[in-house]
Amino acid sequence: MRDEALEHALALMAEQGVGALTVSEVARRMGIRGPSLYKYFPRRHAMYDALFARGLRAQQDAVRAAVDGLEPGLPRLRAGARAVVRWAVEHPASAQLLHWRPVPGFAPSPAVFAPAVDEMADVRTEFAEAVRLGQLAPAADTDDTVRLWTVVLSGLISQQLANQPGASFPDGIFSRLTDRAIEQFLSAYRPPPAP
Repeated sequence: MRDEALEHALALMAEQGVGALTVSEVARRMGIRGPSLYKYFPRRHAMYDALFARGLRAQQDAVRAAVDGLEPGLPRLRAGARAVVRWAVEHPASAQLLHWRPVPGFAPSPAVFAPAVDEMADVRTEFAEAVRLGQLAPAADTDDTVRLWTVVLSGLISQQLANQPGASFPDGIFSRLTDRAIEQFLSAYRPPPAP
């Protein structure tokens, strides 16, 4: 019943916006009374928390599939970034919950958010590896670099979802610029020329 409720919740968010989600509307769509869902989701934010966890797992699965078997450093950074933007464009309701804060008062619980923190640590490790391999300059090995990286990716996602919702990743007026944006970002950290 929990998974079915989350499917209905995603459909409702896709149709009416992330903020339109109510436990009672999900129950109505399932043909049951609202109190039947309260043992799974005692309040609306509990449902958002479960949706955040589910979306984060799906996004991370997409990134893992994209980087699996690639060499460390830049190949993994490029493929992972592209996978994040593609996934967000293909799953806009979940992406809004993950990348924005569209619901007043909602923040994912620490346990649900922990994998996102781990994911950023993995990105930081890939930047450090790219520096170690001579693919990027030492200035790329900082927390601020990772923060700027997320700004670039979030910008692509936000612009695409806000200005051309429903477009496919390769056809989106912003999402199709993903590779160019990645390369422009990385060009700021070109390694020094070999002596």
